[in-house]
Amino acid sequence: MIAFMFPGQGSQYVGMGKALAQTFSICRETLEQADAALGEPLSKLCFEGPAETLTLTENTQPAVLAVSVAVYRLLVSRGLRPALAAGHSLGEYSAHVAAGTISFADALHTVRGRGRYMQEAVGVGEGAMAAVLGLSVEIVDQACEEAAKGEVVSTANLNAPGQVVIAGTREAVSRASTRAKDLGAKRVVSLNVSAPFHCALMEPAQARLEPELRSLVVSDPDIPIIANVDAKPKRDAFSAIEALVKQVSAPVQWEAVVRYLFSSGIRMFVEVGPGTVLSGLVKKTERQAQVASVDDPDGLAKLEALLAKGSSN
Repeated sequence: MIAFMFPGQGSQYVGMGKALAQTFSICRETLEQADAALGEPLSKLCFEGPAETLTLTENTQPAVLAVSVAVYRLLVSRGLRPALAAGHSLGEYSAHVAAGTISFADALHTVRGRGRYMQEAVGVGEGAMAAVLGLSVEIVDQACEEAAKGEVVSTANLNAPGQVVIAGTREAVSRASTRAKDLGAKRVVSLNVSAPFHCALMEPAQARLEPELRSLVVSDPDIPIIANVDAKPKRDAFSAIEALVKQVSAPVQWEAVVRYLFSSGIRMFVEVGPGTVLSGLVKKTERQAQVASVDDPDGLAKLEALLAKGSSN
């Protein structure tokens, strides 16, 4: 069985989607729809940058979503449909567009607001995130608790075994990073992000986004979407929106999402959209899983060759 997984913020790069749009009309038309929905040349920003504008959170989120949906539509046009799907943070919105829960245009507008609200929730330079490598979640939690000193710092992304991201105020993240090294972390890497996502500092953003999410016209998803907040399938519109509301300030349970998919019989994980981050996390979590990533014509060719080889065995 096949699952589609949709990337989140951090996977963007200048040039994403360009080769697909030049090669496949369905991708070009999808990106043109995104431009029309937002009333601005989002596709030009994806293709040409500049990078500093593309990496602004309120631009990154609709840009990654648009390219991901373009790839999804291409895969469907080639006869490929998933049994289940999931997305990492922002990617959960792409998954719900693919599943028909939320319209493409509504999702673009919603994630643009989501990006703006997240950016405005914490002043520039006041928050931070860091990846802690080589420690269990329990030990990372201990480091955060011991380093907090009344400030916010907590696990934000539980990405794979031995890869946990923390988020909070800059000083508290710095203290927790030092404590994690004391407790045996192999490395702690500061992340170049514009805000401390998926922690309590995002609660103001969640409060602003919630009424917008609840006012959307939504449908029950065509396939179950495995949510970030609890790694459980969302099969109806109400629970899908509940999960999207909560995930703004809750940690991303990506390792648990991958394990759920694998335990459900998924053996082929296809990353749908820019980058290969999620493919790497799957291999760290379930080594027997097959992975493929599609964000250009070459990636599509490799996936189709892999599937053809599998069907002939």
